[in-house]
Amino acid sequence: MATKDPTAVERANLLNMAKLSIKGLIESALSFGRTLDSDYPPLQQFFVVMEHCLKHGLKVRKSFLSYNKTIWGPLELVEKLYPEAEEIGASVRDLPGLKTPLGRARAWLRLALMQKKMADYLRCLIIQRELLSEFYEYHALMMEEEGAVIVGLLVGLNVIDANLCVKGEDLDSQVGVIDFSMYLKNEEEIGNKERNVQIAAILDQKNYVEELNRQLNSTVSSLHSRVDSLEKSNTKLIEELAIAKNNIIKLQEENHQLRSENELILMRTRQHLEVTKVDVETELQTYKHSRQGLDEMYDDARRQLRDESQLRQDVENELSVQVGMKHEIELAMKLLEKDIHEKQDTLIGLRQQLEEVKAINIEMYQKLQGSEDGLKEKNEIIARLEEKTNKITTAMRQLEQRLQQAEKAQMEAEDEDEKYAQECLSKSDSLQRQISQKEQQLVQLETDLKIEKEWRQTLQEDLQKEKDVLSHLRHETQKIISLKKEFLNLQDENQQLKRIYHEQEQALQELGSKLCESKLKIDDIKEANKALQGLVWLKDKDATHCKLCEKEFSLSKRKTWQPLHLHVSQTLHLPLLLLCHRLQYQYERVLD
Repeated sequence: MATKDPTAVERANLLNMAKLSIKGLIESALSFGRTLDSDYPPLQQFFVVMEHCLKHGLKVRKSFLSYNKTIWGPLELVEKLYPEAEEIGASVRDLPGLKTPLGRARAWLRLALMQKKMADYLRCLIIQRELLSEFYEYHALMMEEEGAVIVGLLVGLNVIDANLCVKGEDLDSQVGVIDFSMYLKNEEEIGNKERNVQIAAILDQKNYVEELNRQLNSTVSSLHSRVDSLEKSNTKLIEELAIAKNNIIKLQEENHQLRSENELILMRTRQHLEVTKVDVETELQTYKHSRQGLDEMYDDARRQLRDESQLRQDVENELSVQVGMKHEIELAMKLLEKDIHEKQDTLIGLRQQLEEVKAINIEMYQKLQGSEDGLKEKNEIIARLEEKTNKITTAMRQLEQRLQQAEKAQMEAEDEDEKYAQECLSKSDSLQRQISQKEQQLVQLETDLKIEKEWRQTLQEDLQKEKDVLSHLRHETQKIISLKKEFLNLQDENQQLKRIYHEQEQALQELGSKLCESKLKIDDIKEANKALQGLVWLKDKDATHCKLCEKEFSLSKRKTWQPLHLHVSQTLHLPLLLLCHRLQYQYERVLD
């Protein structure tokens, strides 16, 4: 079995490591979904792999103190070959913390990745192999085809957004060791990768839809401005049409004036001709007497006729010119009307497109909601995957032990890599087809976005109308609230009036009961009065003794008992007399 060239094996190993690191970095960055910083492990490993690739086959330069083997020399060449790289070189030299050429080279790689121009810079280096031969051996990676392949792979890093702080990092003393454990995969990791790829594809689709939405918004605004400009031009054309109509009216008036003037001139010429005819007849009569004078008069008449005919021709020419002007103005009017009709048709077409955009926007919104639900499910899957990654870390330790066995199987993997390269070529062809299909879809989405923007405009107008209706309804609600307050006040007043009414009713009922009692008492008093009608008070002289106790009255006894002394013939019992006295007293009170 023929032994392979060790430098070729080194180049193949570095190429494979570069492929794995670049692929892993792109996939992890897309699944990460944010800008990368300097602490991101796949990014650190990528810089270590790139450093090893650039160091491969580097010539050793002898200096005064020691041997110098650094990649800063070829990277410094990029400034001469690519003028835009001068800014990176100047900023790297101005960094205060960098003391070694290796640290400057590491800072240069980080800045080039942030600028997304690493592939362009290194392509310039690979093309100039004569200049590279000063720094690299003939068998170096940068001098062979593997370097061009790596540069082609670096183009894919333009999709990554990185924000790296170069000032605070200690780039001089870092040790670049490749961590092979990141690139060794088992079945579970492959499944996780596929899921991460699916999640990344969903996120890409979401970002793509958001970007399309932004572009559609910009195109809608441009269409909006274009419609405004068309409306302005339409108004201008309408104004010009009105001005042209006014000019036509003025020209028609001038034409009428010229026609009237022409008729006047014709009348004058006819009159003048009649006068000349009369003169000629008179002259013919006098011709027989004096022929010489007649000839002179005849010449004068001819001259006058020529002048009049010349004037008539001039007037007719002016009339023909005015008629031509009128025809031109009518043609211009027709053209303006055609332009106005065409613009109105375009406006109608734009409105139809707006209605179509409405439907498409609703469908896009529903799709977005579906994608958001899918994202929630994917986030739950990610949480489960994180739990599995913790289990995988334990398995990774076991895989480190198998690494020694994997080195022996590396020779067999090279053949598989060649097959993998062929598969990659076939996949690249299929990807190019997919890209063409995606571009067609993009064109369709752009048209959809235009329609959606127009639809949004109509929605904004509808929203404005609804706001006006809402303000009107708020005003009415305020009126209703004020009326409600008045109604509540009226209810309170009504309740107070009801209370007063009930109280007055109760008072009237009590008064009625009291009146009934008083009526009964009055009836009793009337009956008592009927019984006492025959009784008469005696005079003091006649009343000497009490009829009940037969005692003699004194001054004191007479005063107290005098009201009870009655007529001698009418004797009553004392309690009855007292009752009568009391009833009479109450009757007087009631009457009062």
